[in-house]
Amino acid sequence: MKIEQRIWDRNKGWNIKLPYNSSKTQLLLIFGAKECLLNEKLLQQIKEAYPNALLFGCSTAGEIIDTRVYDNTIILTAVNFESTLIKSSYVRLQEVDNSFRAGEKLAGLLPAKIFNENSSVEENLFHIIVLSDGLKVNGSDLVKGLSAQLPPEVTITGGLAGDSDRFQETFVIGEDRPQTGIISALGLYGSKLKVGFSSFGGWDSFGQDRLITKSKGNVLYELNGQSALELYKKYLGEHAKDLPASALLFPLSLRSKSEEQPLVRTILSIDEKEQSMTYAGDVPEGSYARFMKANIDRLIDGAVSAAKMSCKTLGSQYPELALLISCVGRKLIMKQRIEEEVEGVREVMGNKTTLTGFYSYGEISPFARNEKCELHNQSMTITTLLEE
Repeated sequence: MKIEQRIWDRNKGWNIKLPYNSSKTQLLLIFGAKECLLNEKLLQQIKEAYPNALLFGCSTAGEIIDTRVYDNTIILTAVNFESTLIKSSYVRLQEVDNSFRAGEKLAGLLPAKIFNENSSVEENLFHIIVLSDGLKVNGSDLVKGLSAQLPPEVTITGGLAGDSDRFQETFVIGEDRPQTGIISALGLYGSKLKVGFSSFGGWDSFGQDRLITKSKGNVLYELNGQSALELYKKYLGEHAKDLPASALLFPLSLRSKSEEQPLVRTILSIDEKEQSMTYAGDVPEGSYARFMKANIDRLIDGAVSAAKMSCKTLGSQYPELALLISCVGRKLIMKQRIEEEVEGVREVMGNKTTLTGFYSYGEISPFARNEKCELHNQSMTITTLLEE
């Protein structure tokens, strides 16, 4: 696997000049601020520099390259695989009934096998990376739909696109251009590819468990028979005026059974008239929720734990490429310390691993190998790739 990276800044331009007709590049991972991603002239420059590359990326709430975290840039990671084959698909949310159907359709558009002309054999679909609109989707249902359509041996990771802390409009690349309201999937094929993944948070729960007494899908109405929105405002205090962004400071820890590993949910929007809050994933009635708060050192430890677990599958070898998808809530909490979580990942993986990624509105991954894929919030989710 050969990898090169570049960064574009609206004031400085490219840190390294774009190549001329780099025809061997197969995959371009493009993560950038919404305004940068919608720069048509810039996108055309990228296409001309890498004419045969598949473009895969989305808008962000912050961009990751190496151990640096940026805003208002485009991070470009060009990948040339030795033996792995790739295929992409996408669906428009407006053309399907719901997020579950979107996941089913998206997975169904990827072939189960691809013929490798170099080796004259068929390569099986091995792993899927998913990028979704961050505001118009129920991430839990999306994951369920993908999982229902795919064989159990095909693993899934990915995330929801971001829009800084504005929560207004997000974009995902489909047909080589950024579009709103779509979900895109990158299928990885080949027997020589090893993929690792993990997701960890590091938040502390506080207060009592509260029963979700009224909800529908990813919309929450009542906790313990009381307005969940009013209760949330009480805990937020002076921060309530900044909803929904301020809700990232106090996410919900969600569980159905006491022995389950809890999932974390954050708000995408609120409805004052309905007294409801819409989350990135399901908040089922009968589940128990607790408020959470940040401990910055524990958040950093969570990123390190995710790095260690994602490398475990690779054995004694270090990954060649690591895709980091971390939640915008972590970025808002850690502020000037945000790069410490990326530096922690670097310490685990060593200097030869290329790091790229973005800050998201939701993260998609199993907690670890042999566990089911879930939508997470407020986590650091890492996907590691290595060609043998």
